[in-house]
Amino acid sequence: MSIWTRIAEIIAALRQGESLASIFDRLRTPPERSVAFAIAVIALGAKMAKADGRVTRGEVAAFREVFTIPPEEEANAARVFNMARTDVAGFEDYAAKIAAMFGADKGPLCDLMEGLFHIALADGDYHPAENAFLQRVAEIFEIDSRSFARLRARFVPDAEPDPYDVLGVSPDDDMDEIRDAWRGIVRETHPDRLIARGLPEEAMKMAESRLIAANRAWERISEGQGAGRVVTAAPGGDEGRA
Repeated sequence: MSIWTRIAEIIAALRQGESLASIFDRLRTPPERSVAFAIAVIALGAKMAKADGRVTRGEVAAFREVFTIPPEEEANAARVFNMARTDVAGFEDYAAKIAAMFGADKGPLCDLMEGLFHIALADGDYHPAENAFLQRVAEIFEIDSRSFARLRARFVPDAEPDPYDVLGVSPDDDMDEIRDAWRGIVRETHPDRLIARGLPEEAMKMAESRLIAANRAWERISEGQGAGRVVTAAPGGDEGRA
């Protein structure tokens, strides 16, 4: 059963009176967590789309940058989006329930934030209201400011991404520490690890972009330090080597 089939079943339950926010209370274990992840990205994305006062075709289409959505399932994804957009519950209610669902495991919450950044930048503009929205969601998720800055550096086109921010390190760190941070991202981007923590297979596009950004950052740092050139790795392959 695909996550979209399961989402369709949940939509049927919603039509019988259950609120969208309430479903996060019972989607806590695999494989339900992958369904919850998909609904969480769509629902919070819908709330964020209202943050700058407009919902564009680009923002709706941005879900394709996060998920592989079969044409026959587009209607189900659109229904979740529209339900969240018109739901009286605020985004903070959604975020709090999602945070409780994943608990102390920050990996899926960082993955979710990454999906939201994809959606926020879909129209080519990063609105101050979207930034405030994402910062508040990160606070509710208890994602530290350094991790948030690392995500923002990858997505917001106000400057060339700082490679140190992308890897979550400081220029003052030694090369061994920086290399370890890069390798850690490569390991965490392996599909098996992502699926184990709840990322749906349909959302693996995010892992590919994360790996590309990490490898590019490491390449820039290592070339600047005279430490050699990185060999990039595919999401399911071995780590690159400096």
